[in-house]
Amino acid sequence: MNIALIGYGRMGHEIESIVIKRGHLIKLIVDQDNENDLNRSNLNGIDVAIEFSSPAAAFNNICKCLNEKIPVVSGTTGWLENYNEVIEICNKNNTAFIHSSNFSIGVNLLFRLNAELARQMDHYKDYDVTIEEIHHIKKLDAPSGTAITLAEGIIGKHSKYKKWCFDKDKTDICIPVRSIREGVVPGTHTVSWDSDIDTISLKHEAKSRKGFALGAVVAAEFIHSRKGIFTMNDVLGF
Repeated sequence: MNIALIGYGRMGHEIESIVIKRGHLIKLIVDQDNENDLNRSNLNGIDVAIEFSSPAAAFNNICKCLNEKIPVVSGTTGWLENYNEVIEICNKNNTAFIHSSNFSIGVNLLFRLNAELARQMDHYKDYDVTIEEIHHIKKLDAPSGTAITLAEGIIGKHSKYKKWCFDKDKTDICIPVRSIREGVVPGTHTVSWDSDIDTISLKHEAKSRKGFALGAVVAAEFIHSRKGIFTMNDVLGF
């Protein structure tokens, strides 16, 4: 595949390395210093775009690619108020789009386990759930998109919880989410169900960005010859 890489920070460099190892080509790199290079001429011949930019730039970057009928894999969080508009543009141009708050295969397994545990815990009302996420100090959004996805997975399966909130705003129907920013932590997420008797926890701790990058490239391989809107469940066959 010929790939356009949009966003060339630490994740972008990790994706580039995996793209090359898997036998693909990076034909275009766009970052904040050369945003104007994301244009029709430079997108000619691109098979798929992988977008890990910033919340402020993501929507515009995605739309530019979709309007040129380029399939897009997006891992940027913090812009999803425009998600439905992106879906309309994708369908209008008969191309493909996938967004995930986290492309790590391990995290997507966590999403599945989290939803199933929430379904089971709906029978045991003595337990209260909390979510904690820890990331490096340069992460722009809080809570992380992954933490929000975990919360939404619980809300969909547990009758008590209706929304998520920051831990300081906890209520009986709200899942409290604690966000910590420290050091260079790639990402740690913990879901805990606590009662007076015991605590049940699910935890994913990323050791590097390689898992996120590999999942994004696998997703690009999946969608580049398809049409429609996809999720990581489709990619992983869940």
